[in-house]
Amino acid sequence: MAVPKRKHSNARSGSRRAHDHKTLIQRTNCPDCSTAIPTHVVCPKCGHYMKRQVVIPKE
Repeated sequence: MAVPKRKHSNARSGSRRAHDHKTLIQRTNCPDCSTAIPTHVVCPKCGHYMKRQVVIPKE
């Protein structure tokens, strides 16, 4: 099994982890009630998905 001979520097570790940050959730507006929701998700306010009534919302 391979064992590293020297310790990686902080700069090397930091540059390797440069792309490991969190990304924001992509949101769109519901075409019916214009609520901001994540993509490919049923709207919790009106119950529409892809311009169809999928769920009857509780009021």
